[in-house]
Amino acid sequence: MKPRQGPDALLLLATFLLLGIGLVMVYSSSSVWSLYEFKISYHYLRRQAIFAGLGLVAMFFFTHFNYRTWQRLVKAVLAVNLLLLIMVFIPGIGVARTDAQRWINLGFVQFQPSDVTKFALVLFTANYLVVKKDYIQTFKRGLVPVLVVTALNLGLIMAQPDLGTTLTILTTVFLLLFGGGARVLHLGGLVAGAGSLLGLAMFIFPEKLAYQLSRLTSFLDPWADPGGKGWQIIQSLLAIGSGSLGGVGLGASRQKFLYLPEPWSDFIYAIICEELGFIGGAAVIILFLILIWRGYRIAISAPDLFGKYLAMGLTTLIAVQVSINLGVVLGTLPVTGITLPLLSYGGTSLMMTLSFIGVLLNISRYSV
Repeated sequence: MKPRQGPDALLLLATFLLLGIGLVMVYSSSSVWSLYEFKISYHYLRRQAIFAGLGLVAMFFFTHFNYRTWQRLVKAVLAVNLLLLIMVFIPGIGVARTDAQRWINLGFVQFQPSDVTKFALVLFTANYLVVKKDYIQTFKRGLVPVLVVTALNLGLIMAQPDLGTTLTILTTVFLLLFGGGARVLHLGGLVAGAGSLLGLAMFIFPEKLAYQLSRLTSFLDPWADPGGKGWQIIQSLLAIGSGSLGGVGLGASRQKFLYLPEPWSDFIYAIICEELGFIGGAAVIILFLILIWRGYRIAISAPDLFGKYLAMGLTTLIAVQVSINLGVVLGTLPVTGITLPLLSYGGTSLMMTLSFIGVLLNISRYSV
């Protein structure tokens, strides 16, 4: 089947605007630390720009890559993903940072396989909902197989440990199954199972998860440890509050002067609000709402079930990640280490997000 039309223009516009804002803010938020550590102010910008370029190439490729082909590649994608997750734990290949082993060293760059897992499980679940559409409301023949595959992948991510990515993927799969017609009673059991898995992980990896768990509880009262676990949230709120309506001015952030740790990463939205104020922060949220709206619109208009579920899953994945990141920055959710799509510094995350959008754009070309 040939494409009926060009890719979704509003989705493309929102993507380019967010990417542009992201590059500007990565430079603004990282310039001080970059100058201190690397003697140049644009170290992080340069790396982010390279990955943005590679991501745009990937987005262009997947925009013209027939999404139906993914249905034939589900098993291959799952196998490659599983291999990558295992490679994380191989000495000499896997890389550890801050008591977490989440990266693979490729020599010229460090790669985070869990970003591939996001796509692999969305792809698997979308295809599963098509193949098992007559059994999805049953537990044994409908939900158990997808739960086993999801638990296997998330178990390896939990072992890294990476609670934030685990919760993001689990929430996405949960919502995709709900959208695919799974029974609420069964999904409630899934939530209970996820809680049990988390409890088991705490029991098996108490030392590895101690740091993660302390971050999960510190947001409830950051002032209880203002110089320790609560420092990041407090500095984030100070940055947002300082921005007021119009901001302190682009590049004029005070929190980026080594007060807010790594402001170019998970907490880049705090710097956006500080420098561009409520107006800038609201504009970013509006762009994300447009992106998510167009994603779900593409899902509704997709010509087949697989396209609908794949678009729904990828859009939900982005929406969940945005919601969690903004919740953390605003102090309403625990610190999880989830980046803000298209804005935060991070090569693997940026390239994968642009690839996801490329798949959405391809589906939009076949919309009815």
